Amino acid sequence: MSYQDHIIEMSQLIKSKNGTWDGVTPEAVARMRLQNRFKTGLEIAKFTADIMRKDMAAYDADPSDYTQSLGCWHGFIAQQQLISIKNHFGSTRGRYIYLSGWMVAALRSEFGPLPDQSMHEKTSVPALIEEIYTFLKQADARELGLLFRDLDAARKAGDAAREAELVETIDNYETHVVPIIADIDAGFGNAEATYLLAKKMIEAGACAIQIENQVSDEKQCGHQDGKVTVPHEDFIQKLRAVRYAFLELGVDNGIIVARTDSLGAGLTKQIAYSQEPGDLGDQYNAFLDCEEVSPGQLRAGDVVIGRGGKLLRPKRLPSNLFQFKPGSGEDRVVLDCITSLQNGADILWIETERPDVEQIAGMVDRIRAVIPNAKLAYNNSPSFNWTLKFREKVYDLWAKEGKDVSAYQRDRLMSVDYDATPLGIEADNRIRSFQADAAKRAGIFHHLITLPTYHTAALSTDNLSKEYFGEQGMLGYVLKVQREEVRQGIACVKHQNMSGSDIGDDHKEYFAGEAALKASGAQNTMNQFA
Repeated sequence: MSYQDHIIEMSQLIKSKNGTWDGVTPEAVARMRLQNRFKTGLEIAKFTADIMRKDMAAYDADPSDYTQSLGCWHGFIAQQQLISIKNHFGSTRGRYIYLSGWMVAALRSEFGPLPDQSMHEKTSVPALIEEIYTFLKQADARELGLLFRDLDAARKAGDAAREAELVETIDNYETHVVPIIADIDAGFGNAEATYLLAKKMIEAGACAIQIENQVSDEKQCGHQDGKVTVPHEDFIQKLRAVRYAFLELGVDNGIIVARTDSLGAGLTKQIAYSQEPGDLGDQYNAFLDCEEVSPGQLRAGDVVIGRGGKLLRPKRLPSNLFQFKPGSGEDRVVLDCITSLQNGADILWIETERPDVEQIAGMVDRIRAVIPNAKLAYNNSPSFNWTLKFREKVYDLWAKEGKDVSAYQRDRLMSVDYDATPLGIEADNRIRSFQADAAKRAGIFHHLITLPTYHTAALSTDNLSKEYFGEQGMLGYVLKVQREEVRQGIACVKHQNMSGSDIGDDHKEYFAGEAALKASGAQNTMNQFA
């Protein structure tokens, strides 16, 4: 409904109450309605799922039309990200939020900081989704509130053209509410546990759920050692569980991001169930590192499998885990991805050990030979040393091409001395174009950074602490924070406004009229930042 339609509807409703509601102003109600567009998390999930589906179709038509997100560990961080995006780019299109299980574990658990091993409370994940959307909706309310104040000023000044322009802006307002891709880890248990948690996440507003093929009780961060995967049928059951959760709640367009950790996982906890040669279980078992044995060579407690008339003993560790063949990672990734897409997944996630477009593309080419529109979400991980890896890449390429690299020492490539050199500049240019290159060549629809705001919070706090507690004192804060906020137009410089003080004042005026005791008067020190 348009702004004017809301006013008309409320005017009619209030009039129908025979004077008992005359203290309620129709335009105030219209404003409050527009400032609270989304009433439930399910409304958000349906709205944002449609956004993602449109973006996925746009990417299929043009790979340069990829999407991006940053991981956020608090609603305020997500809010500031979206305010910044709207401020600098005028639209939120193609920009999402990533909710990282790593950051939930490290920053949002009641146990305190935890490693990314699914030890944190599962309820903390939907709680963070709900928190993020609370802050994004508040960003809408704040920005619309500013437009309403401008509208009142235009009316007071008798500027009809400005008034019409503002009403049009309000009617075409773009929300800060964008899709969240939410990390459910390995499901926090069996398929039923996955389904129950997925429901909570969707009810909180998640339109896209990312799930990985690790064993729930052995789950590790994708960039750590010791990862253990499950047979495909176990993972498929969890994919179905997530889909059932979406469908039960009426989010028919919900997105499942199926992540494979097989490239860095050399272990499995189970031998897959197989009924006949060549079935999915048999294909999984074919990757096991085995030795041929005869019946007379069997030891107590041995596990053996039959293949091609031979008796094979998989290599089993003291941890009771079974080992995959060395070098089988990429083949397992390809099978994982094809199987996931054939069983309801929408987007793939291949966790790699380095940011290498051709490595990713080599696997995606094989996947797309079977499923042509396969597309990925890719972790532009802070676990990669981007500077070092890209400088090494350039160094090795130049050396191979016969270029003179004598000015550089390969074991010193992180040195600041190389920042302004041709090698350093070329490496930075490749980092700059990595996302566009990977979107075009390697099928990456969505680029995300899992933990960026964890690192920015640490860096900015370190810089402030160094200055403020040092010789600069208060000037350390003023120079590094407040003055930059003013000059860069950061909305948070008016922190009272950002926290909702002006919205509260508007409500006080709606409720009490001229008797309202408002905070935004002449004595409010925030006026220094007008």
